[in-house]
Amino acid sequence: MKRKLCVLLAGCLTAVLLLASCGGSGGSSGGGASEPAAEAEGGSSVEVIEETEEPEAAAPAGNGVFTADMTAEEVLTIAAGEGKVGNWGLGNEYELLALLTKYGLPTEYISQAFDMDGFDDDSVLLASAMTYNELGLVVNSYDGGYGYGDTVKWIDMNDEGVAMLEDNLFTTRAFAEANPETVKAFIYASMQGWQYAAENPAEAAEIVFEYGSSVSPEHQAYMADEVAKLVDLSVPVGTMDEAAMQQTLDLAKQYIQLDDSAAAEALQTLTLDDLRDTSYWEAATGSADATFAPEKTDVKIQLKWLPQAQFMGYYVALAKGYYEGVGLNVEIIPGGGDIGETTAVKNGTVDFGVTWVSNLISANSAGMDLLEVAQVFQKSGLVMVYKVG
Repeated sequence: MKRKLCVLLAGCLTAVLLLASCGGSGGSSGGGASEPAAEAEGGSSVEVIEETEEPEAAAPAGNGVFTADMTAEEVLTIAAGEGKVGNWGLGNEYELLALLTKYGLPTEYISQAFDMDGFDDDSVLLASAMTYNELGLVVNSYDGGYGYGDTVKWIDMNDEGVAMLEDNLFTTRAFAEANPETVKAFIYASMQGWQYAAENPAEAAEIVFEYGSSVSPEHQAYMADEVAKLVDLSVPVGTMDEAAMQQTLDLAKQYIQLDDSAAAEALQTLTLDDLRDTSYWEAATGSADATFAPEKTDVKIQLKWLPQAQFMGYYVALAKGYYEGVGLNVEIIPGGGDIGETTAVKNGTVDFGVTWVSNLISANSAGMDLLEVAQVFQKSGLVMVYKVG
């Protein structure tokens, strides 16, 4: 069984970069960041992609700590009691803190590495994972996977009522006001790309791979299938759901800890109107035959991380000519290294960015005046995984 992890968590690294760009004023994915595959509390089995190059090995055994019929509260109580609840921290921990608080448990957690080796060796009994990334790695047996199959269960943040929204499309308020037609055109083409990608994840995975995917073809295909589940096609793509956004903001106010006193005070006074403007999205998506006259035709979008299916809608829009069709010449800038998407947009290096709503909240608390113009993911992708058996 190979134990080499082939991909880092996008959302987590993004949160690290945000901290650096905001003077360390963030809390705890994605690129990051990451809401899903689980259908019910405790999780259900996901599809296991068969090993094609080598005979499939038997799934590793569970650790004997948890059983399949345990409730989320029972699993959390045991893991917290042993001090083996894991999270990356650095801006990713807010939902976990809310989950532990819900059940009256201590909110301490151990620092989890960006691989799943701690989950594998049981130093972490209850580990954080994104449905479209780490969950696939622990379940599947393709290259880089751990092959636990259906002996892995999980606690879903959406089911538990502590979900926070993740990937959205944003710009600065100043750019939007100065270039409204450009913003509307970019939203229109991007949401076309996301619609197509969510309806055709296998093709979207191939497109992303051709643009320089940071993961294997097998994991890319898994990621695309799971990301598609976060894009709710029962509502128009990009919908900024008021209740979901308000829940995200309320949890952020409770759990984000900012070192700067002025930023901490600003956080508590933020409203949704300080974070998003639905008018650009409504104008862009209100008509199937919309036409635009972009003020700026050459634009750039900064991703949270390297090319992968987490961002497949933008690559599909580029490959299918959707941007060209609205008069835009778009360059997609991968993340990674010391690139922070909120800072890149704020300082004008790029025109648009992809970030989590919690990242946007932290950035605006620090005075960046960024503006969400579309919400791509309608669920949280964060789950807490554990072994049974």
